[in-house]
Amino acid sequence: MKVLVIGAGLGGLSLARRLLDAGIDVSVRERDSAVESRFQGYRIGLGGPGLAALRGCLPERLLPLLHAIGGEMTGMGRMVDTQLRVLGEVPPKDEGTLFDRHVLRHLLLAGLDEHVVFDKKLDDYQELSDGRVRVSFADGSTEVADVVVGADGMGSTVRRQLIPSVQIRQMDRVGAIGRTPLTDRFAGLVPGWSTMVNAAELQLFLGKMPFRRVPTEAAAELAPDVTLPDTRSYLRWVMMIPMEYADNALELEGDPVAGLALLQDLVKEWHPDLRALFDQADAGNSGIGPLRISDPVRPWPTRPVTLLGDAAHPAPPGGLGANLAFIDGELLCRKLIAVNDGTEHLIAALADYEQQMCGYAAEALGYAEKFFDSLDEMRHAQQR
Repeated sequence: MKVLVIGAGLGGLSLARRLLDAGIDVSVRERDSAVESRFQGYRIGLGGPGLAALRGCLPERLLPLLHAIGGEMTGMGRMVDTQLRVLGEVPPKDEGTLFDRHVLRHLLLAGLDEHVVFDKKLDDYQELSDGRVRVSFADGSTEVADVVVGADGMGSTVRRQLIPSVQIRQMDRVGAIGRTPLTDRFAGLVPGWSTMVNAAELQLFLGKMPFRRVPTEAAAELAPDVTLPDTRSYLRWVMMIPMEYADNALELEGDPVAGLALLQDLVKEWHPDLRALFDQADAGNSGIGPLRISDPVRPWPTRPVTLLGDAAHPAPPGGLGANLAFIDGELLCRKLIAVNDGTEHLIAALADYEQQMCGYAAEALGYAEKFFDSLDEMRHAQQR
C-alpha cells in the first residue's frame, strides 16, 4: 500500500513516522519551499491523549530528547487587569508538557529526508478506475497512491476538493501573536502556567516557553544526528482584538513591524512591564491576522482520500489543533495498518476513522467556541 501525505506539519509528519515504523510505503509533500520558509506558531501545550500520541510516533531513542526540549506546564493560572492587579485565579494544571511548535517540527522531520519533499504545491487529485488516486502538483509532476491524506492545514486544498461545502468563517476578532525573550522581569508576569490580562476592549494571554534544556545543546548530547533550531526560552503572548478596535489590523498581516506598532499603541496606558513586552518583542517572529474557525465537519462520503488535523477540523490557535492532529494520526495509522495487514477493507477503515475523528473533534471545537464566547461576555460585562 502506498500512502501520500499532503502537508508536512505536525500531524502529517507524526502519521508518516508511524506508517514508516509499520513498514508502509509513505511519502510527504509540502507546499512550502523549506521548513524555515514561514511562520509556524509558538508554544503549544500537549497533554493526555495528544501527548501520548506524540510520544508514540517517535522511536525510543528520541524520547529523552523530546523530554529535554519540553517545558513544565504547572502552577496556577491567573487573571489580572492592565496594571497587573490580580482579579482571580484559575485552577492549576499539573499535567501536560509545553513545546515550541517549530522545534518540535524539526524533531519530527529527523530521519525523514528521503520521504519528505518541499516546494510541492498540490493542484488537485483524480480518482482512477483501479481505485487509486493520481495527485497533480503545480510543477507539472504527478504521483499515484492508494491513499491520499490531506494534512495541509486550515486552508487545505485537499479539503476544498473533497468536501467543498465546508466553509471557513472569520471570527469577529483578529489575533496578534509573538514572543519576547524570557528574562527575570518577564518571567514574573507568569508565575504559573498562564496569565490573562483583561481589559475592557481586549484580552492578552501570556505563557512561558521554558525549555528544560537549550534544544541545540540537548540534541548535540542526546541525538547528534538530529538538527534543531537554536531557539531559547521565551514568553509567548497572544492578543485578541475586536474588529472595532483594529479595523486596519487585517491590512497589517505580513507586516510584523507595523503590527507591533499597533499593539504598542493599544497598550500605551498599561503597566510598564506589559508595555516592555512589545517594545522588546522579536519582530521577526510576530504576526497579526484574522482568527478563523469552521462549523463542525460531519462525516462525508468516504473515498480513498481523507483528512487529518486542521484540514479536517480547523481550530483556532492555542494548541487544540496540535493535540487533535496527533490523535488523528494515531487513529488513522491504526486503521491503515489493519488495511495493509488485510484485516480491514480500505473504504470501511477510512469511514470508521472519519466517523470517530469528526465526533471527538466536534466536541473539542465546541469547548473552544464556548471559550471565545466567554471572552465576549467578559468584555461586555466590563464595558457595562
